[in-house]
Amino acid sequence: MCRNTLQFLTADTVQEVLIFNSLPTNTRMNKDMKNVSHSFHMAEQILTEFDLHREELEELMHRLQQEMEKGLRLESHEDASVKMLPTYVRSTPDGSEVGDFLALDLGGTNFRVMLAKVGEDDHGRWKVDTNHQMYSIHEDIMTGTAEMLFDYIAECISDFLDRHSMKHKKLPLGFTFSFPVRHEDIDKGILLNWTKGFKASGAEGNNIVGLLRDAIKRRGDFEMDVVAMVNDTVATMISCYYEDHRCEVGMIVGTGCNACYMEEMENVELVEGEEGRMCINTEWGAFGDTGELEDFRLEYDRVVDENSLNPGQQLYEKIIGGKYLGELVRLVLLKLVNENLVFNGEASEMLKTRGSFETRFVSQIESDSGNMKQTYNILTGLGLSASEMDCRIVHMACERVTTRAARMCASGLAAVINRMRENRAEQTLIITVGIDGSVYKLHPSFKHKFHAAVRELTPRCDITFIQSEEGSGRGAALVSAVAYKMSFLIGQ
Repeated sequence: MCRNTLQFLTADTVQEVLIFNSLPTNTRMNKDMKNVSHSFHMAEQILTEFDLHREELEELMHRLQQEMEKGLRLESHEDASVKMLPTYVRSTPDGSEVGDFLALDLGGTNFRVMLAKVGEDDHGRWKVDTNHQMYSIHEDIMTGTAEMLFDYIAECISDFLDRHSMKHKKLPLGFTFSFPVRHEDIDKGILLNWTKGFKASGAEGNNIVGLLRDAIKRRGDFEMDVVAMVNDTVATMISCYYEDHRCEVGMIVGTGCNACYMEEMENVELVEGEEGRMCINTEWGAFGDTGELEDFRLEYDRVVDENSLNPGQQLYEKIIGGKYLGELVRLVLLKLVNENLVFNGEASEMLKTRGSFETRFVSQIESDSGNMKQTYNILTGLGLSASEMDCRIVHMACERVTTRAARMCASGLAAVINRMRENRAEQTLIITVGIDGSVYKLHPSFKHKFHAAVRELTPRCDITFIQSEEGSGRGAALVSAVAYKMSFLIGQ
């Protein structure tokens, strides 16, 4: 250490440095290793608060089941955090649906238009061929007016139809709209509230299909028959049902987190009729909004919530969804910096900046192995001076945050599946779950931890997991195909 540095140290620290420098090299190395080991151990201690044991997951599961029951009942529906919204989807594709269908998929910062050709292949087997185009939605459109948003959607549809020379055809259209909606029919749904960063004014409390039809009419250069609107979980379930007829649960673990499943009609008090089953969109992302998660939420969760666009809402989703995982890790790292356990106790300006630690960094860091080069590059890119031990502590922080997310998500699915088994009074429920979403698909270990925890919490169920491909779009097209066929038969 140079003399200039010594003048900034206290007398005690100077003495310690001088003693340290006078030690034999091996002794200094041992002391250095001891300090490094101490930092790792202290960081590990702080991160234990993310650990969830089976008893805690079972408690979460029971609380969620109570909210699900409240959501299904007329007298308690308004007070339930889990709204259990009827979707009016009762039928599934049976292979008799044929034709061209358009599907829209809006659920995040990317919007998709898809053409689905439904029919038979050369061997007489039913098949669905799809072709799609992605469009980005800028923040000013997400947070502007409903008219701006739906005019942009109509513009994207027009562009897609131009690309495929199909403006002359009036196609049946299915709309995957991945926000909380109270359905009044399969083609009529009232937006309850925006989530996932959307804030377009004039949409909440209005019929979303009506807003889309108005925008298409304003544009005037094509016609469309909007026959169905579904949630992305429902579209995923229907899309996976095409692969496996035991699929009766749909899930999304991406920007947000939600699930749907087939509930007995006799339990759905918000809709008349007691025969058969209806798909229920749980909207479980709001679980905890009435206090059910207070003893599970950590200081980081509270900061993420306070700084979000919708404080006090979607609290369960804010622990699991990809929109929030990177920010949770950033807040954990700031805590470790304050405890002088990483980066020599110094945070860069970038690390202090909200949103700078992206969720994709979490996946990349947890995919890192060996020399931690990828982790080092990410941290350097954030203006941090990182040692190998810093990289390993950051890896551990990412792993603890995502493991908690996977296990909390598992308690939600276990609540749904155990309810289905009890409803049907089956000794062993054999069921398939269709899942889509970037966190589930792209994170290196989320799905494996999630699967293991679900099976741990559902001992009397035989569960198959299917990863959906193009689930939201293809599912919307298939739902519109079913709805179009049913409306045609009713009109006969």
